[in-house]
Amino acid sequence: MGRYCRLCNYTFGTLRIYQAHRREVHEFPRPLLAVWRKRTHKKLDARKCDANGNFIPQWSAPPPLPDDIDWAPFPDRPAFEFAELVYEESHLSKGKISKLLQILAAKHVVDGRPEYDPIYKDHKALLEAIDAIEYGEANWKTFAVRFRGPVTPNSPAWKHETFIIHARDTLRVAELIAACPDFDGKFDYVPHEEYLSEDCRRVSNLMSGQWAWKQAISEDPATRGSMLFPIILGADKTTVSVATGNQEFHPLYMSVGNLHNNVRRAHRDSVVPVAFLAIPKTARQWESDEEFRIFKKQLYHTSIAKILEPLRPGMSTPHVLRCPDGHFRRAIFEIGPFIADYPEQVYLSGVVSGWCPKCFSIPDRVFVAGDARTRATTEQKKATYTFEEQWDVFGINPDVEPFTSYFPRADIHELLTPDLLHQLIKGTFKDHLVTWVLEYIKSTADSEREANKIIDDIDRRINATPPFPGLRRFPQGRNFKQWTGDDSKALMKVFLPAIVGYVPDQMVQCIAALLDFCYIARRSTHDTHSLAAMEHLLARFQHLRVIFEDAGVRIDNHEGFALPRQHALFHYVRNIQLFGSPNGLCSSITESKHISAVKVPWRASSRHNALGQIIRKITRSQKIAAARAEFGRRRMLFGDVLKYARMVMRHLNRDGASDSDSDSGSTSADSISEDEEDERFRYLAEAAETIEKLAHTLNQPHLVAHLRRFLQSQRDPEGPNPDLIPLDECPYVWSGERMDVYHCATATFYAPSELAGPGGMRREMIRATPRWFGLYPRFDTVLVSLDRDALGMDGMTVARVRGFFAYPDEDIVHECALVEWFILDEPERDEVTGMWVVRPDVHEDGTRVTDIISIESIVRACHLAPVYGTTPLPHDFRYADSLDAFRRYYVNWYIDYHAHETIC
Repeated sequence: MGRYCRLCNYTFGTLRIYQAHRREVHEFPRPLLAVWRKRTHKKLDARKCDANGNFIPQWSAPPPLPDDIDWAPFPDRPAFEFAELVYEESHLSKGKISKLLQILAAKHVVDGRPEYDPIYKDHKALLEAIDAIEYGEANWKTFAVRFRGPVTPNSPAWKHETFIIHARDTLRVAELIAACPDFDGKFDYVPHEEYLSEDCRRVSNLMSGQWAWKQAISEDPATRGSMLFPIILGADKTTVSVATGNQEFHPLYMSVGNLHNNVRRAHRDSVVPVAFLAIPKTARQWESDEEFRIFKKQLYHTSIAKILEPLRPGMSTPHVLRCPDGHFRRAIFEIGPFIADYPEQVYLSGVVSGWCPKCFSIPDRVFVAGDARTRATTEQKKATYTFEEQWDVFGINPDVEPFTSYFPRADIHELLTPDLLHQLIKGTFKDHLVTWVLEYIKSTADSEREANKIIDDIDRRINATPPFPGLRRFPQGRNFKQWTGDDSKALMKVFLPAIVGYVPDQMVQCIAALLDFCYIARRSTHDTHSLAAMEHLLARFQHLRVIFEDAGVRIDNHEGFALPRQHALFHYVRNIQLFGSPNGLCSSITESKHISAVKVPWRASSRHNALGQIIRKITRSQKIAAARAEFGRRRMLFGDVLKYARMVMRHLNRDGASDSDSDSGSTSADSISEDEEDERFRYLAEAAETIEKLAHTLNQPHLVAHLRRFLQSQRDPEGPNPDLIPLDECPYVWSGERMDVYHCATATFYAPSELAGPGGMRREMIRATPRWFGLYPRFDTVLVSLDRDALGMDGMTVARVRGFFAYPDEDIVHECALVEWFILDEPERDEVTGMWVVRPDVHEDGTRVTDIISIESIVRACHLAPVYGTTPLPHDFRYADSLDAFRRYYVNWYIDYHAHETIC
């Protein structure tokens, strides 16, 4: 159901997302990032203007928008939320919608109210109401394209065929995105530079990068005072059903570069499908025909140029847009970054497959960065060299004219962005390094059976890793046919410890260098130091990867490391300097958009001529979303629908009642304040037990002593170490006293790299329960702060939580945790994996050292991966026993991106 946050003027599609937003953003506000100096562009400074483009004083208020309560075209809020629920959230078919409405009508008849109509008469009435929404209207148009060369009766069928492209008015889409009130406060109007110190620049969102700052249009006097409005594009084929005919669609998506990266990843209307491109197909005998391949690429580029044509005038003459803050500004459109995986990049850039679309480096055994490709250098080489020289020497396909050639200042080679998902995660890590490791094991084992035995043990190691919030398990190993991006990300978290001992140390170090590079690249903000670290790690990875040649894994391949996706890593640092953090320009955004824009509408279609039905579904869904945003802007979505209805009826009754019997007899349910939030959080203890019984349950005979020393530290925090104070001088605790026991606690911290949603706050549940899902005990490990001024493990240590308690003392309820301590095995990180190694701290009798600490000292959950050694795991080993079964553990800083930043 639609909800609206009045603190940040943001609408949410469901109550669950709204409640999470309240907890993560407003209950725990994110910290402000320090900036030493911020410099804004002096020419493209986005000055406010009126609707006609005339500049106005910058202190002027925005033109007023309607703010009356008007649910049109819906009669009221229940009708709107019913339509949103059954059509947008539940995706009910027309027949099921009509059946549901019949059930509601039948209920009225049974209750003796036959004159009462249901919310809608039938599904047609509901769809008519949605179609009548005036907000978010961006009509689709259809145009046909066919081969224009000579055609004879004997020509291939594709020359006779007409190809259909469906597209929206991209100018109207740009206006809708710019005017969306949800984006207020999350929208950069002016290119800017941020410095943390004199020699340390920081980049995050697109408008903080060098590309936005150096746009040549700013030199045109007619554009002074305008707002740079970059158009971000993304394209990617998707298959909706292999079983029913391999149905493919090729959507083209559009966003704008002014939006913050976290909004582009999280908000459903920040990335909009603007077209469905044609997918030419022909008989097998013509698939490899050069003329057909050229036609496909020409069709692709001319189609995109046609789709973007409405934006062309605004690339030289400012176009007035209403912005999220309600003001008008003169906007200059600019073709911005293009999100695509490598096959799409080949199509876009007009290079030969196997070559780099961003540089002229020859794809040889080394394949490092070369001279940059540009629009000018490509045109110069086309005019200078022969067809064969362009193809063989420079990797240029002379028959392809990129769509950017039709627009001013656009250079497709520069605009192609880093693709974290396909280049780093699924490409270099999963498809390259993981595959090479397995090939090495197979080539060096004594037999195929022995190789499979080793691989099976690696799978058992991966499955034996201790649980962690959000960690995907591989109970049957990695042997499944279809890998998703999430599967590859999950494998990255646990793969390194699992292969130690089975492959050479240099191979482990190579993978560790790549993982570190990937985790730093994924950060939401970058500065001079993080980019220098990426360059160092890339050089280290390049140096170490020769182990795969030395080991014979790549020696049979004459191309060596001529791998375009791996080569793309050499362009990451420069691209981050240009466009900001790549997590806001990754193909994972378009792939996730496939679900709502293609796959869900396709499932709701009849499968016959599904594209038209998909387009109608998209249009209606975006109208509902636009209506929700408008109703939220008018502050009509506070509370849930029932609370809202009661409040409306209360006001109606109050207006119609006399002074004598107005509201004196109203119930407490009717007296809920309009400003009162209707979710309330209560933290309930699992049990209240005596300390003596709890000590027996936890097998902690010294629990009372630990609690007394803990209370001493709380009463005298500046005093001596409580362990040095005689126990009889510490506060007395009666073993028969009861205290509340909890099985979980929540850690909340700022982690925008891991959770790229508005606010960037992340919540983790730390478990300490004897029966996880009624099966095995689960006692999580945490990082405990010892020195807040120290960095990384210099100021933290690892502990395992055995229980959470609340103990009252002198009118103060102490929230505390019983923990088992871990200590560093060595003062330095492990040379092979680069991770810290810890071991349980034990007494002379072998029992683990325990203590009680305040939960305020817990920084966050951490993950320990066993140091497996050389002994294979038993086939029946349970992951629940991992934290008890091994002597040493890696502090796994690859478990998430925040851990990688925190543990150093």
